[in-house]
Amino acid sequence: MTAIDPTATSAAQAKARDDRRAKRFARIAKLDGWFKVLGLPWLTPILRLVAGDTPRAQLKSIWQLLGVPVLATVAFLAAWGALAPMVQTSLGAIPGPAQVWEQVGVLHQDALAEKQKEAEFYARQDDRNAQLIAEGKADKVKTRAYTGKPTYYQQIWTSIKTVFFGFLVGTAVAVPLGIVSGLSPTANAAINPLVQVFKPVSPLAWLPIVTMIVSAAYATGDGMFSKSFLISAITVTLCSLWPTLINTALGVASIDKDLVNVSKVLKLGPWKKITRLVLPSALPLIFTGLRLSLGVGWMVLIAAEMLAQNPGLGKFVWDEFQNGSSQSLARIMVAVFTIGIIGFLLDRVMFALQSLFTFSNNR
Repeated sequence: MTAIDPTATSAAQAKARDDRRAKRFARIAKLDGWFKVLGLPWLTPILRLVAGDTPRAQLKSIWQLLGVPVLATVAFLAAWGALAPMVQTSLGAIPGPAQVWEQVGVLHQDALAEKQKEAEFYARQDDRNAQLIAEGKADKVKTRAYTGKPTYYQQIWTSIKTVFFGFLVGTAVAVPLGIVSGLSPTANAAINPLVQVFKPVSPLAWLPIVTMIVSAAYATGDGMFSKSFLISAITVTLCSLWPTLINTALGVASIDKDLVNVSKVLKLGPWKKITRLVLPSALPLIFTGLRLSLGVGWMVLIAAEMLAQNPGLGKFVWDEFQNGSSQSLARIMVAVFTIGIIGFLLDRVMFALQSLFTFSNNR
C-alpha cells in the first residue's frame, strides 16, 4: 500500500487555491475596464473584497469611489432642500428635491394619460372607418394622425434624434477635412483660419442665419424632416464639428514618421494609406474629438430647440418658462437633471465605442 504524503497533498491544494484565486482576479481585472466605461468603477473593489484581496485597501477604494460621491450627493440634496425655500421668485420659492421628484411622477402620469388618449383616438377612428366600409362608403374612409401634445418621453426622444443627426452630419464633414488638414500643410494653412474664426461663434448667432436658409430652401415644408428639426440639427452641426476636426487633424499630423516612411517603401496608394495607416493611428484622438463634439452638440441643442421650437427638451423648458405656473420651476429642474443625465450617458456611449475600436489607454 502506497503512503500518501500529507505535505505534498497540502502543497497541491494550496497551488489549486492560488490558481483559482488568480483566475478570479484576472476576470475582475477584465471587468474593471467595462466598469470604468459604464461609470461604475466602484464595483471593482467590491468584487476584489469579496474575492479576499487586501480588505483594508479595497475598503479605502470603495470609500473613495462610492462613499465620498454618495456623501457629497446627500450633502448637496440636504443643502438644496434647506436653502431652496429661502429664495423667492415671481413664481414662488425655488422648489426643493421633494417638489422636483413629485413632478417626475406627474410628468410620468401625464405621459400615460396622453398615450391613453392616443389609443382611444385611433380606436374611434378604426371603428368609424369599419362602419363606413360596412355601409359601402369605402371612398369616405380617412386616416388621420394623432395631433395631441407630445409627452415628456417623446420630447426626450426628439432631442436625442436631433442631436445625433446633427452630430453625424458634423462628423461626416469634420473627419475628412481633418484628415486632409493633417496630411497636407497647405490644406491646414487654408482651413485653420476658418476654424479659428467660426469655432467660437455662439449657436444664438448661427440660429437666425440657419433659420433663413432653411426657410428659403424648404419653403413648402413637405419633406421627411420638419423645419424646426432641420434648424436645430444644422445648428448643432455648425457648433459641434470643430473639436472633431481639430483632433482629427492633430491625430493625423502626429503619426509616427517611421510608419509614414514604411508606407512610402510599400508604395501604398492614398486610399490604402488612409485606411491602413492614418485612421488606425489617429483613432484615439479622433474619438476624443467625437466625445467633445457630442457634448458640445447636446449643450447647443437645448438653446437651438428653445428658439427653433423643435418639440424637444429645449422647447419643454421654454414652454414651462412661458407657462409661469406654480409647478413650472420644478418641471424645469426635472428637465435640467434629465439633460445632465442624458449628457452623461451619451459620453459613456462614446467612451464605450472608443474602448471597442481603439487600443489606447489614453482616454
